[in-house]
Amino acid sequence: MKAMSTQHHFEIKVPGGKLVVADVTEDGHSITQARISGDFFLEPEEAFPAISEALTGAKITDTTEELQQRLDSALAPLEAQLHGFSTRDIAAATRRAVLGAAHLSDYEWEVLRPGVLPTPLNVALDEYLLHEVASGRRGPILRFWDWEDRAVVFGSYQSYSNELNQEGVDKHGIIPVRRISGGGAMFMEGGNCVTYSLYVPEATVRGLSYVESYEYLDQWVLAGLQSLGVNAWYVPINDITSDHGKIGGAAQKRVPGAVLHHTTMSYDIDAQKMMEVLRIGKVKISDKGIRSAAKRVDPLRRQTGVSREEVIAALIDAFQTRFPSHPGELSAQDMAAAEKLVAEKFSTEEWTHRVP
Repeated sequence: MKAMSTQHHFEIKVPGGKLVVADVTEDGHSITQARISGDFFLEPEEAFPAISEALTGAKITDTTEELQQRLDSALAPLEAQLHGFSTRDIAAATRRAVLGAAHLSDYEWEVLRPGVLPTPLNVALDEYLLHEVASGRRGPILRFWDWEDRAVVFGSYQSYSNELNQEGVDKHGIIPVRRISGGGAMFMEGGNCVTYSLYVPEATVRGLSYVESYEYLDQWVLAGLQSLGVNAWYVPINDITSDHGKIGGAAQKRVPGAVLHHTTMSYDIDAQKMMEVLRIGKVKISDKGIRSAAKRVDPLRRQTGVSREEVIAALIDAFQTRFPSHPGELSAQDMAAAEKLVAEKFSTEEWTHRVP
């Protein structure tokens, strides 16, 4: 019996580069036909058919790295010159096509700005909305946080005593909240940070490595910052930085069917207070190559000269110009479910001190 063929299509816009389009046919075991196209530049002419030949016959289970190796081996003898794209981009587009990955722009997004909420409730909403998207009850969501309290939101796997200085916590009335994602501690005073959460179907990051997914999910943010005159880029795994220093960091939590990706960027931080509240270890300082932990973060207020609301407006504009979206809201039922999570989990000693 002849194997049934399946066709796949995926497009990648290389940041700062060109469009790479992969049209792939596979028979359930291997790629039987591959056509790569785009507005890129490629020399010599013989390299173009060599790309398709290199991909044909690859197993559909081959990783992006394995596909890239096939391409590199085929193009090296030709001394191929690729401009505006790379063999990695071709391999990634092919891999994402075979896996049936989705673009962020394939969905209608809900944009939430529910107003000022206590930080524990903002953290609880992350868990609640992540599972709402994973279950299919809601489509993808972008939510901006607003809060007025003073808090430290720290990673799921961090040690409370290693990360927080209890004397500083008590002195400044800090609310410590452990979140569900990994990553580091964030010092968050009301109005001094810009924080948002993305809740996306798993298909949007299918075929991307864990590290690649971070920059992919925040490309629109880099564009929004660029519109404010901030030249920002990613430092793997999860830091957003600029010419003047670190702006913020991202973290993720994954469950079957969905990914939570949230980012906090400093707008106008009190570095001295942060130093009194957080314990920033010598190992981390050495790894980051800095002399003073107080200089690690360079706030957006200083870099842009605009208000926090103007920063958020620029980010929302960058998002809405790229992805179909509409304003959404949280129902009383949504809020009740999140408040229940606060009472039963996020405000408990057991959760807060799960790693003492």
